[in-house]
Amino acid sequence: MSRTEEFQEFRPLLFSLSYRLLGSVAEAEDAVQEAWLRYEATPTRPRSPRAFLSAVVTRISIDVLRSARVRREQYVGEWLPEPLLADPYEDPARSAELADSLSMAALLLLERLSPLERAVFVLREVFAYDFADVAAAVGRSEAACRQLLVRARNHIHSGRPRFQADRRARDVLAARFFDAFRDGDVEGLRAVLAADVQLVGDAGGKAPALSRAVVGADKVARLLAAIFAGLARVGATVEQREVNGQPGAILRDREGRVAFTFALDLLGGQVQAIHSVGNPDKLRHLGPVADAWALHREVKEARGR
Repeated sequence: MSRTEEFQEFRPLLFSLSYRLLGSVAEAEDAVQEAWLRYEATPTRPRSPRAFLSAVVTRISIDVLRSARVRREQYVGEWLPEPLLADPYEDPARSAELADSLSMAALLLLERLSPLERAVFVLREVFAYDFADVAAAVGRSEAACRQLLVRARNHIHSGRPRFQADRRARDVLAARFFDAFRDGDVEGLRAVLAADVQLVGDAGGKAPALSRAVVGADKVARLLAAIFAGLARVGATVEQREVNGQPGAILRDREGRVAFTFALDLLGGQVQAIHSVGNPDKLRHLGPVADAWALHREVKEARGR
């Protein structure tokens, strides 16, 4: 097998690993491309291409993550990971871990960790690398990696999200939510929202956004109903999709361009949280992006007619 073929075999794994470390589709793709360039330039073929490439993409991602921390401190408003519609990597033996670690809530929990803790946790807990490969990837001893994993678990498990286990029940609940959303049905929305539900939006200062998270079933239901009522007047549509492994949707303008995404966290037959991304920089990988400010103005004009 040629190096190119080997790399293509592992590309889905490398992207999946880097995305969980960075929470960014674009940065993960860049990290994977850089890993290929380094692999291609290596004079001797590694004994284990999988371990070598995973180590390279991990180190690149750690470096990016360290610089990203500074950028995120200056970020305008709430920061959320870039939405991912489909994880390219599948492993039936790790399906539960891969799904749980992909959600918005789980990725936000990973933000609590240092870059090294995050890398060790993702490599070991999500992808089940042995400690020798984890240690080689992060440049620490196996004993140090075990300590890093203990600290990471303590941070993560205290706030670990739990999700609707029954996929059919989850999909039925999501359908009820989006039906009520499209209909502007405040009572229907309130019926599926947890009492302390949170609506969190990320626009990065580049699109209309909530000034802060909205909390509470009544407030969130009324706001969602009002939002779609206005957008429906100007031809916007809701396309239900899985977003970060959870029920979600893409809201598109009348031209079919992406305006923002929704991802739902579901538990106990209720919607616990709604994460919405409207920052155009985080939506470009999904296709043509709507001019959110123009859409906002159009909605305001339609209301005044």
